[in-house]
Amino acid sequence: MNATRVNERDAVAIAAPLDVFASARSLPASVYALAAGAFLLHVVVNWFAAGRYSLFRDELYYLACGEHLAWGYVDHAPLVAVVAWLSRRLLGDSLVAIRLFPSLAAGAQVVVGACLARALGGRHFAQFLAAVTVLAAPVYLTFNNFLSMNAFEPIFWTLAALVFVRIEQRDAPRWWLVFGLVAGVGVLNKHPMVFFGSGLLVGMLLTRARRWFASVWLWLGGGLAFLIALPNLLWEIHNGWPTIEILRNVAQTINAPVTPAEFVLQQTLLIGPLSTPIWLAGLYFFFRAVEGRPYRALGWAYLVVLLEMILLKGKIYYLAPVYPILLAAGVVWIEGWVRARGWRWLKPVLVAPVVLTGIIAAPLAMPILSVEATARYARFWHVENVQVEKLPTGKLPQLFAEMFGWENQAATVARVYGSLAPEERAKCAILAYNFGEAGAVDFFGSRYGLPKAISGNNNYYLWGPRDYTGEVVISFGVPRADLDAIWGEVVPAAAITHEYVVPDETNLPVYICRKLKMPLRLAWPRLKTYG
Repeated sequence: MNATRVNERDAVAIAAPLDVFASARSLPASVYALAAGAFLLHVVVNWFAAGRYSLFRDELYYLACGEHLAWGYVDHAPLVAVVAWLSRRLLGDSLVAIRLFPSLAAGAQVVVGACLARALGGRHFAQFLAAVTVLAAPVYLTFNNFLSMNAFEPIFWTLAALVFVRIEQRDAPRWWLVFGLVAGVGVLNKHPMVFFGSGLLVGMLLTRARRWFASVWLWLGGGLAFLIALPNLLWEIHNGWPTIEILRNVAQTINAPVTPAEFVLQQTLLIGPLSTPIWLAGLYFFFRAVEGRPYRALGWAYLVVLLEMILLKGKIYYLAPVYPILLAAGVVWIEGWVRARGWRWLKPVLVAPVVLTGIIAAPLAMPILSVEATARYARFWHVENVQVEKLPTGKLPQLFAEMFGWENQAATVARVYGSLAPEERAKCAILAYNFGEAGAVDFFGSRYGLPKAISGNNNYYLWGPRDYTGEVVISFGVPRADLDAIWGEVVPAAAITHEYVVPDETNLPVYICRKLKMPLRLAWPRLKTYG
């Protein structure tokens, strides 16, 4: 009898991980329609934006990283470089092609959010509302519209939460291996997955879920996550922990200062003020509702990660990947509250403000409008009052301004490059100040016959001066004093301007540098900038 029970339990535990993914088949058709709509929305927006907007600054950098595949990078984990490499190899260099995987992530995020709502006990309305809130959230409309690790991060956090819920429901300790798999790959996508893991562990210690610390499967799952992330950890050690160095620099010099109260208040902007009651209901579900008690560790995980981000002076959107979890819990509680009162008429009333949030936010999150219309719309909503970085603002919000001027930079540098004598062009290097400028030369430069760029910024610094001797260098963006310290002759040759770029990318002087004072490899550390 006992042996039969053990065998049945083991069979369930072995098959259980498949149920995490198979449960998606039980979602209502409306959820799949919303997922398809999310995907098509981003594809269509980028299709029509291609003639008016260009690649975002960070995208140019990730594409460059895709040409230097490694287990780590100074300022990000390795997975986004693999996605960039894969996008270009399979689909090409169009705006839609480069952003296709984030568009797919938008649809996947909708499905995973609805799956979690279903796992928490939500019926069809809760699953539908979870899908709507995830689709319409301003922060996800933004992040799923361009290539970055942020587009995929909420999927990993939500999947990890879904696995935890199934572990509690099925009392299936072997699922911790699935959790470890999701967490490990999540770390390779973006390091803050570690914060979610730490928050959940604290939450487990504070709840009945602490019993899992006595299970060998929890430790095996943690070991699996560690092994998956280990190559990146070894890369960090080998390169002197550059990610920690850059995070410290960014927190001190770039991140806009906010008080703890402001940080908490501005969380309402991520999902939208009109949708905020839903994720607050999610906290109530975890901490007060009887149905949420088994999963209370997820509520504690949110509070722990919130505290970690405040103490580390993180940007407000660093908490973005956790909200599908709270939204899923919130819609389950709301559905139960409505059902208990028989107020079916309230359902469309609950959906309407969420949809309105998405409609209002979309032109601020994606390049839907013309450039001038975007500038006017942003001024109407006083977007300039919300800044995550200490950067001067121009005509456009930073999100859109960072999509302008890059090909113009490459074209201007190309004119200077073409003015050189053939023997100088053969050995000329293009030195850019930051990774966006260098990425612009690397991506657009082939159209103008330019060589690959070098830079002292972030991972470009680790890639070094390539094979250039430094005898002849065209530099732009680099402070004149830094150039004078390395070259004896620094001659102004042009200036790069553009109406819509961020202010620190306009009026950039272009110099031709000759008469090297020291070998370029010895001078290279002077050009290092992590930030």
